[in-house]
Amino acid sequence: MPDFTTFFRMTPGDVERYAVEVLHFFDPAEPLESAEIGDGNINYVTRVRSRRDGRSLIVKQADRLLRSSGRPLDVGRSRLEARMLQLQRELVPSFVPEVYRWDETMAAIAMEDLADCRSLRSELAAGRIAPNLAESLSEFLARSLLPTTDLILDRAEKKRRAAFFTNPELCDITEDLVLTEPYYNYKGRNVISPENEGFAEEFLYRDCALRREAALLRDGFMNHAQALLHGDLHTGSIFVGNAGVKVIDPEFAFYGPMGYDIGNVLGNLFFPWARLAAAAPERPADGLAALIAAVYDRTRDKLEEVYEEKVTLPLYREPGFRQAYLDGVMADAAGYAGTEIVRRTVGDAKVAELTDVTDGAARAAMERVLVKLGTALIKNRRTFRSGGELTETFRLILA
Repeated sequence: MPDFTTFFRMTPGDVERYAVEVLHFFDPAEPLESAEIGDGNINYVTRVRSRRDGRSLIVKQADRLLRSSGRPLDVGRSRLEARMLQLQRELVPSFVPEVYRWDETMAAIAMEDLADCRSLRSELAAGRIAPNLAESLSEFLARSLLPTTDLILDRAEKKRRAAFFTNPELCDITEDLVLTEPYYNYKGRNVISPENEGFAEEFLYRDCALRREAALLRDGFMNHAQALLHGDLHTGSIFVGNAGVKVIDPEFAFYGPMGYDIGNVLGNLFFPWARLAAAAPERPADGLAALIAAVYDRTRDKLEEVYEEKVTLPLYREPGFRQAYLDGVMADAAGYAGTEIVRRTVGDAKVAELTDVTDGAARAAMERVLVKLGTALIKNRRTFRSGGELTETFRLILA
């Protein structure tokens, strides 16, 4: 039976032993149960629970191979994720699970179990919008992002963090799958309904204005080391429960444009609305529309609050600078919301809201409205001044 002094990929049974022998979280004689609960492609997530008193924890282990293709990966991403969780815990403690231990040898993070929480994606799919959800999401975004910029953070410390959070392998995934292939299908991996292949050619691959704007967003992602980002902040990484909102899985963390995280949240909030419009057009989507508008507006408001509280350099207090700075952030947010919508629609990493639509005609129609929305957000990102303008854009496309 392998010990834990050299790396190996742990089975749930191994994780039980690990929780006893290394973490000392459970007693040796304590009856335990374990199961893998992750659904991702690059990590293994195991819950271990005591059958005696119900105590539990999560162990997330990075593997050296991509599950789908066997492509080699650097398990050092586990170190970045653990450190990111610790930093976010300092900035926004109520929104992040506690990390008990990061194990460099096993590339494993032991952390608090969010067993009482449910993914935001599944909650929205079921038509449930938690009270104060927009307030919580905007609070997390503003207070986890702006304080990591060198508007607030000591500039030498910011540079040290930017160097530490260099994340080339996972950034490469985003740069390719999110910000290149949807507009330039050079690897032939895009997936869309057969009847929409000509539509994709016209609205994505041959739209020079769109490709120019996508290129600008790609360049910003790669070269604007503005804030420390979660990097993959979709509704499957956000959980809701009695304890409020919790955010997990920041393994894509790196320094980039803060609008990328904001945009990922906004983009994913449109999918349940599009699903509702495709599958049950008679049902109103007012709650989802209000949620999207409020997240956009309240995030801008809270960024201004944090700016007023924490930015002290006189140059950054000059009249007009704050507005110009935050206008740029929110324009980025609208643009990256668009890139997220487009890539989840035509790329091979889709969302359940789309794949669960089994009627071919309804799914093809859903793809078209999502591509139109995504491209409108990308092209017009500098013109939006409120969340209501984003939602009105989608209403007009659906009409």
